[in-house]
Amino acid sequence: MQKQERVCIFIDGANFYHLVLKKLNTSELNFCFEDFVKFLANKRKIIRNGKRFYIGTVREIEGDLRSKQAMAKQTTLFATLKSYDWEIKTSKLRVRIEKIVIDNRVINYQKFLKKGVKEIKFRRIREKGIDVKMATDLIVGAVDNKYDTAIIVSSDTDLTPAIDWVRKRQNKIVEYIGFSIKNPDSKREDTRPSQGMITYSDIQRILVASDIRQFIKPFIQKK
Repeated sequence: MQKQERVCIFIDGANFYHLVLKKLNTSELNFCFEDFVKFLANKRKIIRNGKRFYIGTVREIEGDLRSKQAMAKQTTLFATLKSYDWEIKTSKLRVRIEKIVIDNRVINYQKFLKKGVKEIKFRRIREKGIDVKMATDLIVGAVDNKYDTAIIVSSDTDLTPAIDWVRKRQNKIVEYIGFSIKNPDSKREDTRPSQGMITYSDIQRILVASDIRQFIKPFIQKK
């Protein structure tokens, strides 16, 4: 009897949201990740703890209603995923104050200067350490022979050294899930597959908007 192929699925939550869900005007709560991973596995065996979701944790900022709402939504998402036995790996989101100096590099900069605006300060939120956690789990799972194929839902090329290692040193198969989705507002912001991930993976599956929309459903709290 032929041995059933074992798969482990790694989803970069932030990457998936910005490249896919945001472009389709939906959110994580309205996306059925459970049905999505079954589609990706395609009747192959998902190993125990083989549904992995990586994301930066949202923190509530005092007096900021949006941050409070975002944290509540993320808490609900985590509870829903855990109810289906997902492994959730988190990292802290780092907030940094950055500024833009108003000069001739800025479009219509004269209008800003006439109004006395010489610089604009803004908060930039960055996710730290998620790629390291994904790479570590990818390598440890390969060394411990937990999976035959790693299905990676991320276009972060920082993962390519780990991918290269598990393929060449542990003879594991890496399947890259990329996306080709048009942005109706700006062609320059279309989502395209990562050429780097294509180069370093064994199997490439490029999904389009219609592939994703079948998993977008109104959120219903699991009882």
